[in-house]
Amino acid sequence: MEKQSFFKKLLSKHLWGNLLAMAVIVVLLALGFKYGLELYTRHGQSVEMPDIVHKSFEQAEAMLDSLDLNLEVSDTDFVKSLPPDCILEQSIAAGDIIKPDRVVYVKINGSHSPSIAIPDIIDNSSLRDAQNKLTALGFKLGDPEYVPGERDWVYGLKCRGRSLFEGDLVSTEDLLTIQVGDGRRDLSEEVTFTQPTLEDTGLEDDEPKRPRPRPKKTEHKEEKSESASKPAAPAPAPAPASAPAASN
Repeated sequence: MEKQSFFKKLLSKHLWGNLLAMAVIVVLLALGFKYGLELYTRHGQSVEMPDIVHKSFEQAEAMLDSLDLNLEVSDTDFVKSLPPDCILEQSIAAGDIIKPDRVVYVKINGSHSPSIAIPDIIDNSSLRDAQNKLTALGFKLGDPEYVPGERDWVYGLKCRGRSLFEGDLVSTEDLLTIQVGDGRRDLSEEVTFTQPTLEDTGLEDDEPKRPRPRPKKTEHKEEKSESASKPAAPAPAPAPASAPAASN
């Protein structure tokens, strides 16, 4: 009875129908995955990347739209000889075969030169160090201006006749002039020496303050000495004796 029931279940239409349905579903999933992936990746479709360097942004966008390519700006720079919004660089080289719907990143030309903050070089670095820092940031330097002071020490920074300070924003197209010491001191400059106090030296006055001695009074001695030096006045002469009264 057990063998007969087993073979009946094995040969039942219900079992084979379920197996056939599962096989059909697996085949459909495989075919759907294959053709769906090809459709998503546009298998067999490709376009050639055009050259959009030195094109305006509007022209480059129209060219890429016709090829189902997307255009995005990733960075800006400044080239004085080129117009603003001009394409300077493209992420995909011209002539490369790529798929549609790719994103092409470009660098465009800005309308003005970038402004950069002045670093901490004034009265804090030598001429060579200041020149290296400024040129590394992209600044243009003119001939240094020598001022009285320590040799090759930076005392100031000027641009268009205006003194600059740390943190000032300056265009990289402007010419900077470094004020540097010439190793000589102006002889007409007066040097004043002052006696340092306890506050200037940082020392504490631990000793108790002693009262200053009062000056001795010498007025009486001076009067006595003056009186001793003067000659003694002559004694007054005695009054003459009165004459005796005349007798009657």
